[in-house]
Amino acid sequence: MTRVAFQGVHGAYSEQALRQHFGDKAEPYPCPTLGDLFKAILSGEAHYGVVPVENALAGAVRQAYELLMDSDLRIQAEIILHVHHALLAPPGETLETIQFARSHPQALAQSEQFLKRYAIQPIPYYDTAGSARDLSEQPKPHTAAIASELAAELYNLNVLAKEIEDVAFNYTRFFVVGNEDPPRGEYNKTSLVFATRNRPAALYECLGAFAENNINLTKIESRPRRNRPWEPVFYLDFEGHWEDIPCQRALTRLLQLASFVKMLGSYPAIRTQSVGI
Repeated sequence: MTRVAFQGVHGAYSEQALRQHFGDKAEPYPCPTLGDLFKAILSGEAHYGVVPVENALAGAVRQAYELLMDSDLRIQAEIILHVHHALLAPPGETLETIQFARSHPQALAQSEQFLKRYAIQPIPYYDTAGSARDLSEQPKPHTAAIASELAAELYNLNVLAKEIEDVAFNYTRFFVVGNEDPPRGEYNKTSLVFATRNRPAALYECLGAFAENNINLTKIESRPRRNRPWEPVFYLDFEGHWEDIPCQRALTRLLQLASFVKMLGSYPAIRTQSVGI
């Protein structure tokens, strides 16, 4: 069975994304950190990894992009997960008896209005699924966890309330990463990172390479370049596969204009309309 690494403990949203993409064909392999996930693939402990790269509310996961830039792993596919938070508690508790809720600060912030409505005090915890696992192992009176329904299933907790997030538009995008280039899909994206030369209109010219070839950009984000203050790198996603003639023309021109270019992968992608985004 294909072993697929994810960051966190069983029941994490990354594992939920893994199951959404691979179904029952994969063995989930938990890793303490994203760095450990990349090491597991490079060492052969895992065949692939599922890496969160951006959330519609919280933005990009900086460490994920840095690890992609520093490693030789290739993006295999993308996953878009609609994140739903649930209030979980040990048997015997009800929504009316809950006074405290533990979870990752981001999940608590995303469920703020729900917690206020029921006068539940938020308690920051290191992880969503971890809060559920620890509550299952050491129940505390009047205490719940905010995590996925998958975590409730795995840790024998009752779901007291579903979809408690304040904003329905809560999606997380994941990359599946591995050692090889994936086969082409019906719809493809390409991701890369580049740096511009230090002169006027440098970014304008680099992006113009895609405009001139009628290529649609779906993401561009700048990040500080480590060890080089005030010299950003740009993460870019565009529609198309690097083997497509227009993409090859744009990439050739980008290589001429930029000071640094690294391909992160061309991979089968999801049309956002198909998931209701």
